[in-house]
Amino acid sequence: MSADNARELASLRLGPEDWDPLHTVSEPGDYWSTGNFGEAMPGVMTPLGWTFWGPTADRATRGAFASMGALTKAEATCPANPQDRVANVFYGRVAGKVNFLVSVGDRLPGTSGAAVAEQVVGAMPEQLTSRPTRRRYLAIALRFPITFATINRRVRTLAAETQAWWEENIARTSDLTRPEAITQLLEAHRRFDRIVAEHGLHVLCATQPVYDQLSRLVGPDRVTSFMSGYGAHAESAMVADMWAASRGRLSVDEVVRRHGYHGPNEGEISGRVWREDDSGLRRLLDGYRTKPASADPSLVEARKRQERHELEAALLRSMPPFRRLRARLVLRLAAGIIPMRGVGKAAFLQSLDMARAAARRLGELMVDDDLLDTIDDVFYLTLDEVVRPPRDARELVARRRERRAYYETLELPPAWLGNPEPHPKQTSVEITGAVVEGVAASPGVAEGRVRVVTDPGADDIEPGEILVAPVTDPSWASVMFISGALVVDIGGALSHAAIVARELGVPCVVNTQTGTRSLRTGDIVRVDGGSGRVELLRRAADGGAET
Repeated sequence: MSADNARELASLRLGPEDWDPLHTVSEPGDYWSTGNFGEAMPGVMTPLGWTFWGPTADRATRGAFASMGALTKAEATCPANPQDRVANVFYGRVAGKVNFLVSVGDRLPGTSGAAVAEQVVGAMPEQLTSRPTRRRYLAIALRFPITFATINRRVRTLAAETQAWWEENIARTSDLTRPEAITQLLEAHRRFDRIVAEHGLHVLCATQPVYDQLSRLVGPDRVTSFMSGYGAHAESAMVADMWAASRGRLSVDEVVRRHGYHGPNEGEISGRVWREDDSGLRRLLDGYRTKPASADPSLVEARKRQERHELEAALLRSMPPFRRLRARLVLRLAAGIIPMRGVGKAAFLQSLDMARAAARRLGELMVDDDLLDTIDDVFYLTLDEVVRPPRDARELVARRRERRAYYETLELPPAWLGNPEPHPKQTSVEITGAVVEGVAASPGVAEGRVRVVTDPGADDIEPGEILVAPVTDPSWASVMFISGALVVDIGGALSHAAIVARELGVPCVVNTQTGTRSLRTGDIVRVDGGSGRVELLRRAADGGAET
């Protein structure tokens, strides 16, 4: 590194400051990755967003592993010191502690810390050591079967309760008094905490183990072909309702009533969802209207289901009779458990939306009381500060706005030991060999024009374009439906993008790491969702531009 580069790097580093909740420091031996939590908490958080999410993410992760018996009672408790938590925030970005996950993976039968690290960061970091142990096997043998047998029902029940609560109360928020809005905000946080814990438990104790068994059964190269046509996805219902609205069978108002908690940047509490602004939804419906009748999502789902049934039947015929019983069990479990991943996510997004509505109402009241300048200033306060506003709220908001804007000019490495080394955000990187490699997530091949997007509510997304995104959340399902293929910087076979793409029959490649910088809007590419390759066929004549 040159002296000039070293000086520039040093100038970007910041230490923690009491007034800035979006940056902390790490113990020297801790290894972090932004990929673990980036799908739920993408980009630079707001102070309210992080203080809403932060402790919850730690409790959910520890609680899931404790429920399966992998942690002791003391290890399951959320540490008072934020530096000791599983999830932390650096320069506004959320990262997960990989060495914690490795240590837990070493306690689990059938896997190891090294295997967990490979799933999280792509390979076992040389700075970490995997030491498998059987000391928690008895506790896991006693607890895991109960957790596995009950978690689907628990998530389904909690989701139904949350749906009813959201539908009944969300429209009333605009008339709440300050005490009533605070009550709603805290109730939303309590529910959010519980739902994220159950959702995390489902992912770690049900979805991941079943996926692992399915992968062993059919082979890692074929597993994604067996994971579509399930139906019952929350995002599939949203797309089906949008299709009905585009055909005049359902009103836009009814789509908003059912799915208004979705929208751009919905995982961040400051995001403005369809319930608050349905213009993006209406633009998407214009794209749906261009699709032929054969694109009806119910027909696509039926076709994908038939394809899966044929694959399953061929698999069973190829097996000796004594292996078929176990194979049928794995296939049935996959069909019942994997689609539930979206159900839990929809529930915690509804509770987050209730908090969003309460926060905006409180922001409105604080503006009326001359405590803040704008309603959205409320998102630059922490959860405690929203409940008990500080005297210097205006000054805090101004400083935090400026600092957050600075964080948005920086990039962090995808993984690091100790404290990360930020660097100025790059707009592009060169492709080596004209191919971007990633993880095969949804089979199929598509060629088309690239649209690099960071906001699913962008105005100028055209049907059939290849969407290239840093990360996706459930609102992207509505955009994916009109796209030719999807390419995502982070994620795996069980990420949101992968699951929904398979249901919609859209080719998808995830975990490209640099796709949004290697490819440019206007490029012509071929996406092979079965091999995980994105081939650049022709560069955009003008270099393209990011949406």
